[in-house]
Amino acid sequence: MSDYSVIHTGSDAIGDFCVLDDGDYRVLAFGDNDEQTKLYKQQPHIAQHTYVQAMLASLLFNQPKSVIILGLGGGALVHALRHYDSGVKITAVELRPLVIAAAKRYFQLPLGKKLNVLNHDAIDFIANVEHKKVDVIYADMYSEKGVDKQQMADEFISNCIARLKQGGMVVFNCWKEHSRDDDFKQRLQQHFTYVYACLTGGGNWVIFASQQDNGFNLATNKTATQALSQKLDFNISRVLTRFNEWK
Repeated sequence: MSDYSVIHTGSDAIGDFCVLDDGDYRVLAFGDNDEQTKLYKQQPHIAQHTYVQAMLASLLFNQPKSVIILGLGGGALVHALRHYDSGVKITAVELRPLVIAAAKRYFQLPLGKKLNVLNHDAIDFIANVEHKKVDVIYADMYSEKGVDKQQMADEFISNCIARLKQGGMVVFNCWKEHSRDDDFKQRLQQHFTYVYACLTGGGNWVIFASQQDNGFNLATNKTATQALSQKLDFNISRVLTRFNEWK
């Protein structure tokens, strides 16, 4: 990140973070050489990181009217979903107030009636806070220490299912190492009939879990992938070359 300038720093009980800028791009970093969010300022809706692109592949299998995002970061998912369909109701839950403030100030967060940003612990939110059932839950809880282990726990998975509409889906952003976690895989398979996953070039393991077949074969349907690529302004097929049932 040698070409970037630091334009903002923050620190809380969880750790330090900074906002970087090189003129064209803006980055939220939770640790050294760790890009949590990357935004192309002229077209903020285009997902830059392969893990975000992979999570957006969920739109092939589910065209949501409402979603919950657990872990806001700089708001890359919010930007892409808002561009995909301005009518989608988005609840974004973020533990760190300073991160919410940074997303609003530095990352062009598309505020409006359809976006509800909550400062709350995501695990507690899913377990206890009243909310209408949604079509998709995006679990993307990270810190500079890595993936929040709680998002792979049996209780969390059960609580997510209770929040889903019929045919709903949970999308988990994990790391490559979790692709070898048989216990996690078995927990998911106990709760979901369909569990698919995608290994990204950036080393993330993105999981799509549903109790119904949401048309996962569309991942290899050229017409469907081209249509979604046009809506999102990037080639979704590039992150689906290693998309398979996790078994």
